[in-house]
Amino acid sequence: SVELAKKFNGEIISADSRQIYKEMDIGTAKIKKEERQDVPHHLIDAVLPNENFTTFDFKKLAEEKILDIQKRNKIPFIVGGTGLYIRAVIENFTLGATPPNWQLRKQLEEEASQYGKEYVWKKLKALNETEAMKIPPNNLRYVIRGIEKVVSSQWSVVSKNKNSCFQKNDNKYHILKFAIDWPREVLYDRIDKRVDKQIEDGLIEETKYLLSKYDRNLPSMSSLGYLQIAKFLNNEMTLDEAKDLLKKETRHYAKRQMTWFSKEKEVVWINGLNI
Repeated sequence: SVELAKKFNGEIISADSRQIYKEMDIGTAKIKKEERQDVPHHLIDAVLPNENFTTFDFKKLAEEKILDIQKRNKIPFIVGGTGLYIRAVIENFTLGATPPNWQLRKQLEEEASQYGKEYVWKKLKALNETEAMKIPPNNLRYVIRGIEKVVSSQWSVVSKNKNSCFQKNDNKYHILKFAIDWPREVLYDRIDKRVDKQIEDGLIEETKYLLSKYDRNLPSMSSLGYLQIAKFLNNEMTLDEAKDLLKKETRHYAKRQMTWFSKEKEVVWINGLNI
């Protein structure tokens, strides 16, 4: 993305639901300043880990950045793996009026697909811990039903055709979509090496620092890396077990991302081995 932005006079807008947070660098694999090669990067380090940040917060900020970049006759590159963020911008989602519960259910299912079931369960726990403790985190159906009991219906958004939790409007941008396709064994090897490097670079220390400042149950702290290392620091598992779990769950997350983007239309897939 940096090379493309340099070649085509562009700036990068990060579409990563974890790199949006300040102080969370190693665990989110945040691009280092020296690696940005003087290409401006936006929506990295935008909010603190204990601040609420939604898909529509991202959409609003991203659209402001797009307008600013275009006014300076440059090209915006939206880069990242949070498909819901990207879709909200390019399909021009809007927040609707107070919806019925089935629409909230659809939204939460989208979030579970993108971020994992435990992410949705942590939302329920933040709303009503007593209710959450009755339900296993991997039982998505009951987690969503629990949220329906306690959450305001204003959480969700509506669709013109009543079959989606979002209202999609006419796209106001001319878009080219690119995605990288890695052979499965190569992708998994890259993930394993990345986890080892994160530990070497100080993921344990970074997690310890974050836990000294922020609640472990915050949605931001459910991120891959911090969640597993927090279990190690809390003596719930050994370091080797935490590393193995992180590698396993990162592979699962990568698989969910590939499934998500494989459903996107008009994507140009690039073989990662040819980059």
